[in-house]
Amino acid sequence: MIPALHLALVSALLLATAPARAQDMPVIKVEMRDGVILPAVIEVPANTRFKLEISNTGQSPVEFESLELKREKALAAGSTSAIIFRTIDPGTYEVFDDFHPEAKAKLVAK
Repeated sequence: MIPALHLALVSALLLATAPARAQDMPVIKVEMRDGVILPAVIEVPANTRFKLEISNTGQSPVEFESLELKREKALAAGSTSAIIFRTIDPGTYEVFDDFHPEAKAKLVAK
C-alpha cells in the first residue's frame, strides 16, 4: 500500500510543478500585418527556452520565416500562433514574411 501512496504523491508533485515551469517561459509577442513585422528588432533571451507568439493582424496571410533558425509559421489573416524555441545561441538572425518580401526584421538573442 505504501508504494501506491508514494507513486500518487510523486505524480501529484510532478503535475503541480508542470504549470509553473510553463508560466516561467518568456513569451515574446510579434505582430505581422500586410507587409510589416513589428517590432522590427525582436529581442529574445539567448540560451533560454521561450515562446514566440505571432499575431497576424492584417487582411492577408503571412509567413514568419527564418532560414538561419530553420523555422517558419504560416498564419491566416486574423490568427495567432506560436513557435517554441528550446534555445538559441546569442546573435542576430534575419526573419522575414515569405508572402510579403518587403517585410523584414531581426531577431536578436542576448
